[in-house]
Amino acid sequence: MRPDTPADHTTEAERLLRTAEQYPEDREPLLLQAAAHLELSGDRARATGLYDGLLADAPDNPYLIKALQAANLWEYGHEAEARALIEGIRVAAPDEAGPWEIIAETLEAHDELDAAHEAFTTAVSRLIAPDDEIPYSTRSLLTGRHRVRRLLALPHDDWDTLADRLHTAAVPLDELHDPNRLWALGSSDPTELRAEIARLRTELGTYRAALSRPFPVAVLHWPTAELSELLTAYPALTVEYPAHDTHLSSIESALRDLSTAGTGNLGIVTGTVPSYEAFAASEATSPEDPNLLPQYATTLAARGRAVPWPPARGADCWCGTGSAYGQCHGANRIQGV
Repeated sequence: MRPDTPADHTTEAERLLRTAEQYPEDREPLLLQAAAHLELSGDRARATGLYDGLLADAPDNPYLIKALQAANLWEYGHEAEARALIEGIRVAAPDEAGPWEIIAETLEAHDELDAAHEAFTTAVSRLIAPDDEIPYSTRSLLTGRHRVRRLLALPHDDWDTLADRLHTAAVPLDELHDPNRLWALGSSDPTELRAEIARLRTELGTYRAALSRPFPVAVLHWPTAELSELLTAYPALTVEYPAHDTHLSSIESALRDLSTAGTGNLGIVTGTVPSYEAFAASEATSPEDPNLLPQYATTLAARGRAVPWPPARGADCWCGTGSAYGQCHGANRIQGV
Protein backbone atom coordinates (compact mmCIF):
# COMPACT_ATOMS: atom_id res chain seq x y z
CA MET A 1 0.00 0.00 0.00
CA ARG A 2 1.13 3.54 -0.68
CA PRO A 3 1.52 5.76 2.39
CA ASP A 4 -1.61 7.85 3.01
CA THR A 5 -1.06 9.58 6.36
CA PRO A 6 1.86 11.63 7.75
CA ALA A 7 2.73 8.70 10.03
CA ASP A 8 2.78 6.33 7.03
CA HIS A 9 5.16 8.67 5.19
CA THR A 10 7.44 8.87 8.22
CA THR A 11 7.51 5.08 8.45
CA GLU A 12 8.36 4.77 4.76
CA ALA A 13 11.10 7.39 5.10
CA GLU A 14 12.66 5.45 7.96
CA ARG A 15 12.54 2.25 5.90
CA LEU A 16 14.30 3.97 3.01
CA LEU A 17 16.95 5.38 5.33
CA ARG A 18 17.68 1.89 6.62
CA THR A 19 17.82 0.55 3.07
CA ALA A 20 20.31 3.30 2.14
CA GLU A 21 22.61 2.03 4.89
CA GLN A 22 22.39 -1.50 3.46
CA TYR A 23 23.04 -0.37 -0.12
CA PRO A 24 25.50 2.54 0.02
CA GLU A 25 25.96 2.39 -3.76
CA ASP A 26 22.29 3.39 -4.10
CA ARG A 27 22.35 5.93 -1.28
CA GLU A 28 21.50 8.98 -3.39
CA PRO A 29 18.22 7.81 -4.99
CA LEU A 30 17.09 6.15 -1.76
CA LEU A 31 17.70 9.29 0.29
CA LEU A 32 15.87 11.38 -2.31
CA GLN A 33 12.85 9.11 -1.90
CA ALA A 34 13.16 9.36 1.87
CA ALA A 35 13.28 13.16 1.68
CA ALA A 36 10.13 13.19 -0.47
CA HIS A 37 8.28 11.14 2.16
CA LEU A 38 9.52 13.43 4.93
CA GLU A 39 8.12 16.41 3.01
CA LEU A 40 4.76 14.64 2.69
CA SER A 41 4.82 13.88 6.42
CA GLY A 42 5.30 17.59 7.13
CA ASP A 43 8.86 17.19 8.42
CA ARG A 44 10.38 19.70 6.02
CA ALA A 45 13.26 20.56 8.33
CA ARG A 46 14.49 16.98 8.29
CA ALA A 47 14.02 16.77 4.52
CA THR A 48 16.16 19.89 4.20
CA GLY A 49 18.86 18.17 6.22
CA LEU A 50 18.85 15.19 3.85
CA TYR A 51 19.12 17.44 0.80
CA ASP A 52 21.98 19.40 2.39
CA GLY A 53 23.78 16.17 3.25
CA LEU A 54 23.44 14.87 -0.29
CA LEU A 55 24.73 18.12 -1.79
CA ALA A 56 27.76 17.99 0.50
CA ASP A 57 28.70 14.55 -0.85
CA ALA A 58 29.37 15.48 -4.51
CA PRO A 59 26.14 13.82 -5.77
CA ASP A 60 25.52 12.34 -9.20
CA ASN A 61 22.50 14.63 -9.77
CA PRO A 62 23.29 17.95 -8.06
CA TYR A 63 20.80 20.04 -10.03
CA LEU A 64 17.94 17.66 -9.31
CA ILE A 65 18.73 17.80 -5.59
CA LYS A 66 19.01 21.59 -5.67
CA ALA A 67 15.64 21.84 -7.42
CA LEU A 68 14.00 19.59 -4.85
CA GLN A 69 15.65 21.55 -2.06
CA ALA A 70 14.37 24.83 -3.56
CA ALA A 71 10.80 23.52 -3.72
CA ASN A 72 11.04 22.29 -0.14
CA LEU A 73 12.58 25.51 1.19
CA TRP A 74 9.92 27.71 -0.41
CA GLU A 75 7.17 25.67 1.26
CA TYR A 76 9.21 25.76 4.48
CA GLY A 77 9.17 29.58 4.49
CA HIS A 78 12.67 30.19 3.11
CA GLU A 79 11.74 31.92 -0.15
CA ALA A 80 14.99 33.85 -0.61
CA GLU A 81 17.11 30.69 -0.39
CA ALA A 82 14.74 28.91 -2.76
CA ARG A 83 14.95 31.70 -5.32
CA ALA A 84 18.74 31.67 -5.16
CA LEU A 85 18.82 27.93 -5.86
CA ILE A 86 16.36 28.30 -8.74
CA GLU A 87 18.39 31.09 -10.30
CA GLY A 88 21.55 29.00 -10.01
CA ILE A 89 19.86 26.12 -11.85
CA ARG A 90 18.61 28.43 -14.60
CA VAL A 91 22.12 29.85 -15.11
CA ALA A 92 23.68 26.37 -15.15
CA ALA A 93 21.08 25.20 -17.72
CA PRO A 94 21.32 21.45 -17.02
CA ASP A 95 20.61 18.92 -19.76
CA GLU A 96 18.18 16.90 -17.62
CA ALA A 97 14.42 17.41 -17.59
CA GLY A 98 13.87 16.81 -13.87
CA PRO A 99 15.44 20.00 -12.44
CA TRP A 100 13.68 22.19 -15.01
CA GLU A 101 10.29 20.66 -14.34
CA ILE A 102 10.65 21.02 -10.57
CA ILE A 103 11.71 24.67 -10.62
CA ALA A 104 9.04 25.58 -13.19
CA GLU A 105 6.30 23.89 -11.16
CA THR A 106 7.60 25.53 -7.99
CA LEU A 107 7.33 28.94 -9.62
CA GLU A 108 3.89 28.08 -10.99
CA ALA A 109 2.68 26.94 -7.55
CA HIS A 110 3.60 30.35 -6.16
CA ASP A 111 1.82 32.25 -8.97
CA GLU A 112 5.05 33.21 -10.74
CA LEU A 113 3.51 32.26 -14.07
CA ASP A 114 5.76 34.32 -16.35
CA ALA A 115 8.89 32.91 -14.71
CA ALA A 116 7.42 29.39 -14.85
CA HIS A 117 6.66 29.84 -18.55
CA GLU A 118 10.21 31.03 -19.20
CA ALA A 119 11.66 28.02 -17.37
CA PHE A 120 9.45 25.52 -19.23
CA THR A 121 10.22 27.17 -22.58
CA THR A 122 13.96 27.22 -21.97
CA ALA A 123 13.83 23.54 -21.01
CA VAL A 124 11.87 22.30 -24.02
CA SER A 125 13.95 24.41 -26.41
CA ARG A 126 17.12 22.97 -24.92
CA LEU A 127 16.07 19.33 -24.59
CA ILE A 128 13.54 18.62 -27.35
CA ALA A 129 13.66 18.82 -31.11
CA PRO A 130 10.15 18.60 -32.67
CA ASP A 131 11.29 16.10 -35.30
CA ASP A 132 13.15 13.83 -32.87
CA GLU A 133 12.03 11.06 -30.56
CA ILE A 134 10.50 12.68 -27.47
CA PRO A 135 11.86 10.92 -24.37
CA TYR A 136 9.32 10.01 -21.71
CA SER A 137 11.19 12.10 -19.15
CA THR A 138 10.73 15.31 -21.15
CA ARG A 139 7.09 14.96 -22.22
CA SER A 140 5.86 16.40 -18.94
CA LEU A 141 7.78 19.59 -19.75
CA LEU A 142 5.54 20.07 -22.78
CA THR A 143 2.43 19.36 -20.70
CA GLY A 144 3.48 21.78 -17.97
CA ARG A 145 4.29 24.50 -20.48
CA HIS A 146 0.90 23.98 -22.14
CA ARG A 147 -0.83 24.36 -18.75
CA VAL A 148 0.99 27.58 -17.87
CA ARG A 149 0.31 29.09 -21.30
CA ARG A 150 -3.41 28.42 -20.84
CA LEU A 151 -3.29 30.20 -17.50
CA LEU A 152 -1.55 33.13 -19.19
CA ALA A 153 -4.13 33.11 -22.05
CA LEU A 154 -1.38 32.71 -24.65
CA PRO A 155 -2.20 31.31 -28.12
CA HIS A 156 -1.08 27.85 -29.17
CA ASP A 157 2.37 27.53 -30.70
CA ASP A 158 4.28 24.59 -32.20
CA TRP A 159 5.27 23.23 -28.78
CA ASP A 160 1.62 23.25 -27.69
CA THR A 161 0.67 21.38 -30.85
CA LEU A 162 3.30 18.77 -30.04
CA ALA A 163 2.00 18.49 -26.46
CA ASP A 164 -1.51 17.93 -27.82
CA ARG A 165 -0.24 15.21 -30.18
CA LEU A 166 1.55 13.34 -27.40
CA HIS A 167 -1.40 13.55 -25.01
CA THR A 168 -3.39 10.30 -25.20
CA ALA A 169 -6.13 10.78 -22.57
CA ALA A 170 -9.75 11.11 -23.65
CA VAL A 171 -10.08 14.71 -22.41
CA PRO A 172 -7.91 17.10 -24.48
CA LEU A 173 -5.23 19.20 -22.83
CA ASP A 174 -7.14 22.41 -23.61
CA GLU A 175 -9.99 21.17 -21.44
CA LEU A 176 -7.78 19.83 -18.67
CA HIS A 177 -5.89 23.14 -18.53
CA ASP A 178 -8.90 25.42 -18.94
CA PRO A 179 -8.70 28.18 -16.27
CA ASN A 180 -12.50 28.34 -16.23
CA ARG A 181 -12.58 24.88 -14.64
CA LEU A 182 -12.15 26.59 -11.27
CA TRP A 183 -15.43 28.38 -11.83
CA ALA A 184 -17.14 25.15 -12.86
CA LEU A 185 -16.29 23.60 -9.51
CA GLY A 186 -18.48 26.22 -7.83
CA SER A 187 -21.33 25.91 -10.29
CA SER A 188 -24.82 24.75 -9.32
CA ASP A 189 -25.50 23.54 -12.86
CA PRO A 190 -25.61 19.69 -12.81
CA THR A 191 -24.43 19.50 -16.43
CA GLU A 192 -21.34 21.60 -15.73
CA LEU A 193 -20.57 19.62 -12.59
CA ARG A 194 -20.87 16.28 -14.39
CA ALA A 195 -18.56 17.50 -17.15
CA GLU A 196 -16.03 18.67 -14.58
CA ILE A 197 -16.21 15.35 -12.72
CA ALA A 198 -15.48 13.54 -16.01
CA ARG A 199 -12.44 15.76 -16.60
CA LEU A 200 -11.17 15.21 -13.07
CA ARG A 201 -11.54 11.45 -13.43
CA THR A 202 -9.50 11.53 -16.61
CA GLU A 203 -6.82 13.65 -14.96
CA LEU A 204 -6.76 11.35 -11.93
CA GLY A 205 -6.42 8.34 -14.21
CA THR A 206 -3.38 9.94 -15.83
CA TYR A 207 -1.76 10.58 -12.47
CA ARG A 208 -2.53 7.05 -11.29
CA ALA A 209 -0.95 5.61 -14.42
CA ALA A 210 2.22 7.60 -13.74
CA LEU A 211 2.28 6.62 -10.07
CA SER A 212 1.77 2.96 -10.89
CA ARG A 213 5.19 2.97 -12.55
CA PRO A 214 7.45 5.00 -10.23
CA PHE A 215 10.54 3.60 -11.92
CA PRO A 216 11.26 2.76 -15.57
CA VAL A 217 10.55 -0.48 -17.36
CA ALA A 218 14.21 -1.40 -17.59
CA VAL A 219 16.26 -3.67 -19.86
CA LEU A 220 19.45 -5.21 -18.49
CA HIS A 221 22.77 -4.24 -20.08
CA TRP A 222 26.07 -6.02 -19.48
CA PRO A 223 29.27 -4.18 -20.49
CA THR A 224 31.81 -6.27 -22.40
CA ALA A 225 34.04 -7.17 -19.45
CA GLU A 226 31.11 -7.92 -17.15
CA LEU A 227 29.41 -10.16 -19.71
CA SER A 228 32.64 -12.06 -20.28
CA GLU A 229 33.03 -12.59 -16.53
CA LEU A 230 29.38 -13.61 -16.19
CA LEU A 231 29.57 -16.24 -18.94
CA THR A 232 32.86 -17.61 -17.67
CA ALA A 233 31.35 -18.14 -14.24
CA TYR A 234 27.91 -19.27 -15.48
CA PRO A 235 28.25 -20.77 -18.98
CA ALA A 236 24.59 -21.85 -19.04
CA LEU A 237 23.71 -18.17 -19.62
CA THR A 238 25.39 -18.31 -23.03
CA VAL A 239 21.94 -19.26 -24.35
CA GLU A 240 20.70 -15.85 -23.24
CA TYR A 241 23.83 -14.00 -24.38
CA PRO A 242 25.46 -15.70 -27.39
CA ALA A 243 27.60 -12.65 -28.24
CA HIS A 244 28.06 -9.13 -26.87
CA ASP A 245 27.13 -7.37 -30.12
CA THR A 246 23.95 -9.46 -30.27
CA HIS A 247 23.22 -8.53 -26.67
CA LEU A 248 23.50 -4.80 -27.45
CA SER A 249 21.32 -5.10 -30.55
CA SER A 250 18.72 -7.03 -28.56
CA ILE A 251 18.53 -4.25 -25.97
CA GLU A 252 17.85 -1.57 -28.56
CA SER A 253 15.37 -3.79 -30.40
CA ALA A 254 13.46 -4.62 -27.21
CA LEU A 255 13.21 -0.98 -26.20
CA ARG A 256 12.04 0.08 -29.64
CA ASP A 257 9.37 -2.63 -29.61
CA LEU A 258 8.17 -1.49 -26.17
CA SER A 259 8.07 2.12 -27.32
CA THR A 260 6.15 1.21 -30.48
CA ALA A 261 3.65 -0.69 -28.34
CA GLY A 262 2.99 2.49 -26.34
CA THR A 263 5.05 1.73 -23.25
CA GLY A 264 6.56 4.88 -21.76
CA ASN A 265 9.12 5.47 -19.05
CA LEU A 266 11.72 3.10 -20.46
CA GLY A 267 15.26 2.69 -19.19
CA ILE A 268 18.46 0.67 -19.16
CA VAL A 269 20.19 -0.73 -16.08
CA THR A 270 23.80 -1.88 -16.12
CA GLY A 271 24.62 -5.11 -14.35
CA THR A 272 27.78 -6.20 -12.55
CA VAL A 273 28.64 -9.78 -11.65
CA PRO A 274 29.17 -9.16 -7.90
CA SER A 275 25.87 -7.30 -7.67
CA TYR A 276 24.07 -10.03 -9.61
CA GLU A 277 25.54 -12.77 -7.44
CA ALA A 278 24.50 -10.91 -4.29
CA PHE A 279 20.99 -10.55 -5.69
CA ALA A 280 20.84 -14.27 -6.52
CA ALA A 281 21.93 -15.10 -2.97
CA SER A 282 19.23 -12.82 -1.55
CA GLU A 283 16.67 -14.68 -3.65
CA ALA A 284 18.11 -18.09 -2.70
CA THR A 285 18.45 -18.85 -6.42
CA SER A 286 21.33 -19.91 -8.66
CA PRO A 287 22.80 -17.10 -10.80
CA GLU A 288 22.49 -19.49 -13.75
CA ASP A 289 18.69 -19.26 -13.61
CA PRO A 290 17.74 -17.06 -16.61
CA ASN A 291 14.42 -16.17 -14.94
CA LEU A 292 16.43 -14.21 -12.39
CA LEU A 293 17.74 -11.73 -14.98
CA PRO A 294 14.54 -9.65 -15.44
CA GLN A 295 13.98 -9.65 -11.67
CA TYR A 296 17.50 -8.30 -11.22
CA ALA A 297 16.83 -5.58 -13.80
CA THR A 298 13.60 -4.55 -12.07
CA THR A 299 15.33 -4.41 -8.70
CA LEU A 300 18.10 -2.20 -10.06
CA ALA A 301 15.51 0.12 -11.59
CA ALA A 302 13.60 0.31 -8.30
CA ARG A 303 16.84 1.32 -6.59
CA GLY A 304 17.27 4.25 -8.98
CA ARG A 305 19.90 2.70 -11.21
CA ALA A 306 18.08 3.08 -14.53
CA VAL A 307 19.25 5.47 -17.26
CA PRO A 308 16.32 6.83 -19.32
CA TRP A 309 15.92 5.58 -22.87
CA PRO A 310 16.19 6.99 -25.46
CA PRO A 311 19.10 9.23 -24.47
CA ALA A 312 18.60 12.99 -24.64
CA ARG A 313 19.30 14.79 -27.87
CA GLY A 314 23.05 14.85 -28.58
CA ALA A 315 23.86 12.54 -25.65
CA ASP A 316 26.25 9.60 -25.81
CA CYS A 317 24.88 6.18 -26.64
CA TRP A 318 23.84 4.03 -23.71
CA CYS A 319 26.17 1.22 -24.83
CA GLY A 320 29.28 3.02 -23.57
CA THR A 321 31.21 3.47 -26.81
CA GLY A 322 31.35 7.25 -26.36
CA SER A 323 29.64 7.83 -29.73
CA ALA A 324 26.50 9.92 -29.97
CA TYR A 325 23.35 7.83 -29.69
CA GLY A 326 22.07 9.05 -33.06
CA GLN A 327 25.25 7.80 -34.73
CA CYS A 328 25.38 4.50 -32.82
CA HIS A 329 22.46 2.34 -31.66
CA GLY A 330 20.03 5.20 -32.31
CA ALA A 331 20.80 5.34 -36.02
CA ASN A 332 17.86 4.77 -38.37
CA ARG A 333 15.30 5.33 -35.62
CA ILE A 334 11.79 6.14 -36.74
CA GLN A 335 11.50 9.83 -35.97
CA GLY A 336 8.73 11.47 -33.98
CA VAL A 337 7.38 8.26 -32.42
